[in-house]
Amino acid sequence: MTQITLTSSESTLVDGVDDNFSDMLSTVMAWSSQNSGSHNRSGLIAMRGLLSERFAELPGEVEEVPLPEGEYVALSGEVEAITYEPALQVSVRPDAPVQLVLTGHYDTVFPKDFHFQKPVKVDVDTINGPGTADMKAGLMVMLTALETLERSDNAKSIGYKILMSPDEEIGSPGSSAILAELGKSSHVGLTYEPALADGSMAGARKGSGNFTLIIKGRAAHAGREHHIGRNAIAAMAEFIGGMEALNGQRDGVTFNIAKIDGGGAVNIVPELAIGRFNVRMKETADMAWIEQKLEDLVTKINFKDGISAHMHGGFTRPPKPMAPANAKVFDWVKQAGGLLGQEIKWSPSGGVCEGNNLWASGCPNVDTLGVRGGDIHSDREFMKISSLVECARLSSVILMKLASGEFDAVEAKKMAQQC
Repeated sequence: MTQITLTSSESTLVDGVDDNFSDMLSTVMAWSSQNSGSHNRSGLIAMRGLLSERFAELPGEVEEVPLPEGEYVALSGEVEAITYEPALQVSVRPDAPVQLVLTGHYDTVFPKDFHFQKPVKVDVDTINGPGTADMKAGLMVMLTALETLERSDNAKSIGYKILMSPDEEIGSPGSSAILAELGKSSHVGLTYEPALADGSMAGARKGSGNFTLIIKGRAAHAGREHHIGRNAIAAMAEFIGGMEALNGQRDGVTFNIAKIDGGGAVNIVPELAIGRFNVRMKETADMAWIEQKLEDLVTKINFKDGISAHMHGGFTRPPKPMAPANAKVFDWVKQAGGLLGQEIKWSPSGGVCEGNNLWASGCPNVDTLGVRGGDIHSDREFMKISSLVECARLSSVILMKLASGEFDAVEAKKMAQQC
């Protein structure tokens, strides 16, 4: 393997990333202050406007891409249509011989009425703030690295598309088709989810599915006519017990009931129960086993007198293994880190992200190029301030070496196609 080095011009550009620190930090603080929960439409619109303004500084076309309507089980038990906010896409040199896809999301898990709304500096190297690590700082790292690439000698050798989605935190139901299309047409993918606080990146990732079970029974007076009622919540409890018993039966497969709705006054036999749950798996082959086990449980509930059960939803992200093509991309990251004195390490993750979607479409990728942080999806979420520059420098080297051809994106794509 040829030993790569940084040219003098590349070193100058990478060193120049430090000059952007103040702007990077202030921008992340401003973005964190703008609530953009997945279901906060006005907040998503505002956040998209902020991103459009900044990413327009790149030499490409910025456009809003409408997403198809999705479906959602309402509290009534009826399946209703749901409209997603548009994704934001940036296209730069779409005719270049090597094409990259860079992805990130501008939604967060925090609704607009949640108490956690503003970033706070905890210490000299830590900010506690909504969406800082996951992943508004990651978007800033991406932008800074691309701006560095554009000043390099070989920038015009590669083209890229950026997709910033509004629905990643709810499983990418609207943007999944766009991710698949971009993955098919790109040689390599870079996604800016946060690394762990110690800098470790995610290697192999589990797959994920989101499901909703709707159980309908029959309402009745709990005292006078309890015998003619059919308790939907009791049936749901039986289903959940059966599903919980599946945990541990297959290596790496987990079932997690997350939310139950239904019932009302205590003197009424509840006629409706809605259970929302998530499933994780290590291997693609696990998905058929999961489907069969869930189908068996639903069938058992449907055999109960006066009870009907219907399952809605499905698998949203297939597993992403550490296949040879993905290992190749990780090796590039490790080499780039070595040039900067950064030790790059990774480990398997039970989490999922857009990297799963890209791999499913045949695009080798690394998906934790964002800042170092932790406690994501909670009001303890934090990011390490020093990692803004650190991670932007790393991505700058990766991009410049892809542009120079020292990291052969075409070869990685061919390896993925052989899997």
